[in-house]
Amino acid sequence: MIKNLPVQHNPNVLVGLETGDDGAVYKLKNDLAIIQTLDFFTPVVDDPYIFGQVAAANSLSDVYAMGGKPILALNILCFPNCLPTEIMEKILKGGADKVIEAGAVLIGGHSVEDNEPKYGLSVTGTVHPEQILTNKGSKPGDCLILTKPLGSGILNTAIKAEMISSEAYNQVIHVMTLLNESGLKAVENVTVNACTDITGFGLIGHAVEMAEGSEITLMINASKIPYIEETKEKAEMGLIPGGMYRNREFFEKKVKMDTGIEEAIVDIVYDPQTSGGLLLSVPENEVDKVMDRLAHNHSCEYALIGRVVPRSEKPVILER
Repeated sequence: MIKNLPVQHNPNVLVGLETGDDGAVYKLKNDLAIIQTLDFFTPVVDDPYIFGQVAAANSLSDVYAMGGKPILALNILCFPNCLPTEIMEKILKGGADKVIEAGAVLIGGHSVEDNEPKYGLSVTGTVHPEQILTNKGSKPGDCLILTKPLGSGILNTAIKAEMISSEAYNQVIHVMTLLNESGLKAVENVTVNACTDITGFGLIGHAVEMAEGSEITLMINASKIPYIEETKEKAEMGLIPGGMYRNREFFEKKVKMDTGIEEAIVDIVYDPQTSGGLLLSVPENEVDKVMDRLAHNHSCEYALIGRVVPRSEKPVILER
């Protein structure tokens, strides 16, 4: 386990392992730091080009979640020798196109033979040391903004079962391939007390991390949470990824939940996301500005989903 690894201390490491943040930050000089992150996973869709785009967008997301700009990426590829190289080329093309869209440069990478395809990126970004966003620092009185709808884990399960409409398929692909750059741009020159992107731990898991790191409680309104078309229907049908059950088992003891919340909604808030949106903790007086920018420059659903209160008995409260 990572907790058993030796702990290294360096004054230039501005963000390390302590709070499980989205990336590491290392100060190069007083006005420049680099963000370093890495992510890769198995295919979530059959189309290799789209898979490459999704995996790249997911890897790039960690840099945006730290308040940075991606500048450099390296491919990480595992690929079986039984598949045609054309599939590999399409995966890499999807990733390259998304890196170019982000304004970064893709320079090589590394591949190994494996039984199942896996793809992602190691990404380097830059940020001013005084403008780093982390998943701790949220303050009572803040409002919580989610910049993408939930449901990618559930809908990816529906895709594998061939039980999804073309409309919902197109929506979930759009959400997963959309760079979080537009979400970050919405908070330029705005106070952001905490930020994280919603990925494998689901909304609740990442909210718990933010709450514990900030020593406050996040109150999330279940009725305000956006989710992709057909997500609730598929959850009610039992098309649930295994990661949802693991998330729920691990995090539910840290959540106080109002009675009467539909079971499908509970599944959605624990659903592991692929290339999910940003969860922003923003002072109330800044919210209108951020929501207005999202309305004009963001191409998917977003919502004001809750507020921050002083620490209570649980890190997260899920309200009806």
